[in-house]
Amino acid sequence: QVQLAESGGDLVQPGGSLRLSCAASGSIFSIYTMSWYRQAPGKERELVAKITSATSRPNYADSAKGRFTISRDNAKNTVYLEMNSLKPEDTAVYYCNVNAKSQVSQPIRTYWGQGTQVTVSS
Repeated sequence: QVQLAESGGDLVQPGGSLRLSCAASGSIFSIYTMSWYRQAPGKERELVAKITSATSRPNYADSAKGRFTISRDNAKNTVYLEMNSLKPEDTAVYYCNVNAKSQVSQPIRTYWGQGTQVTVSS
C-alpha cells in the first residue's frame, strides 16, 4: 500500500502564497502521474494540476494557469504545489492524488491523501 501525507495548508491573505507538499511512503515500486485536486464547500472535487513521471510535463486547470506551479522530486516521492497570487475562490481542501504500483506484479492504483485546508481570506 501507498500512503500519502500532505502538508502546507494554511490561512493566507488574498495575494499571498503557499506551498503544498505531498510525500508518498509505504510499499512503492513506481509512481506515475501525481496530481493535486481541490474541493470547495458545496462543490465537486476538481483537478488543479498534474505532472507525469516520464517527462515531468505539467498540466493545469485554467484557474491555476499563471499562478500555480506543480513540481515533483522523484528521489523523495514528493509532489509540490506552489500557489501564488491566491484568491478567496482558491479556498478549498486540497488533495494529493497519485497513480502508483506498490509491487511490480500489481496493477497501477490510484491513491488519495487526507487533504489539507487552504483558506484565503482577509
